[in-house]
Amino acid sequence: MSRQIAVGIDIGTYQIKVVVASSETTSPKNLPKIIGLGQAESKGLRHGYVINQIEAIKSIQAALRQAEKMAGTKISKTFLSVGGVGLGSIVANGSIVTTRADSEITALDIEKLHQLAEAEIPQNQSLNRRILHSIPLQYKIDGRAVLGKPEGMKGMRLEVKMLFITCLSSHLNDLIETVQECGVEVEDVMAAPLAASFVSLSKAQKIAGVVLANIGAETVSIAVFEEDIPISLEVFPIGSNDITNDIALGLKIPLEEAEQVKIGTSKSEFSKKKLDEIIVARLGDIFELVDAHLKKIGKNGLLPAGIVLTGGGSGVTTIEDFARGALKLPSKKSEGKFESTKGSVKDAMWAVAYGLCILAFATEESGTINTRLGIRLMKSTKNSVWNWLKQFLP
Repeated sequence: MSRQIAVGIDIGTYQIKVVVASSETTSPKNLPKIIGLGQAESKGLRHGYVINQIEAIKSIQAALRQAEKMAGTKISKTFLSVGGVGLGSIVANGSIVTTRADSEITALDIEKLHQLAEAEIPQNQSLNRRILHSIPLQYKIDGRAVLGKPEGMKGMRLEVKMLFITCLSSHLNDLIETVQECGVEVEDVMAAPLAASFVSLSKAQKIAGVVLANIGAETVSIAVFEEDIPISLEVFPIGSNDITNDIALGLKIPLEEAEQVKIGTSKSEFSKKKLDEIIVARLGDIFELVDAHLKKIGKNGLLPAGIVLTGGGSGVTTIEDFARGALKLPSKKSEGKFESTKGSVKDAMWAVAYGLCILAFATEESGTINTRLGIRLMKSTKNSVWNWLKQFLP
């Protein structure tokens, strides 16, 4: 039976967001419409980790009840995002000699190749970690790069360069256990930056080269795309709360007022020069980390679609100009507009949870849902889930 309802849960350090979407009502792009939204303050979490399960369960339940009330349906299954400072990516290579006498490359050759690449991950980078997604970046046949999946082609030696997106095993287990303690089955999981990319980036941006930066309360996560696939992912332990704290200390004002000053809604007047100095100093720290990562992967100043900013921290009034200057790249904020049965939802904070709903329908359509909780979910750039999603991206 086809899925009619999909649910995505985004457990952030500041807020927990739940989105319920329906396949019976679609947007002009034929994407599912949102029929329910729920949010609650995150309690019992720090930097994306569960530190107090009882408090975390209460927060998730509050967001679920709100979404259920709006959607008019009981939530029993969900797709879950994984974020936090334990999320990261590793690149590894693999090489095999093809097995058939006529040198034709088979699906078994490709699967063995992926396994060999995984085995090449250094132990110090795989210890206590779980692979969420395995994404081939490039195949080579007899030393020559090939486009797409090499199955059916001929050659003596097959090589691959793979991106492995990983998270801490304990972090993943705690998140899944906490959600399931709320009486909700976790069907699958996905790295939060990838889920957000389904609705925050266009196909043209992903092909040209772009970095999506989600500036959260305590972390900044980035996902770099090129040729329509993710090529790198990283999370930094710094966020918009650091800007708020700096403003509170610098201007000697309460945190609540400092938050209003940060996003430009405060009615109080302060020295613009001093305020700019405070904000620029912390934004400098954030974009210095982003630039260092882009240099590490050889993409600094080389992404034509530039940087797309999303998350609560992207509300800082001068952030686009600062990112443009710091990274020497085009810069814009994500539009964050989603179709709902109650009208348009305009806040980018829902991007991750809604992206998970799109993923849920994609796995139903392609029949590739995986009971191993996201491992191998995107094991091929030609994976039917990924292709199914691409047709709806502008």
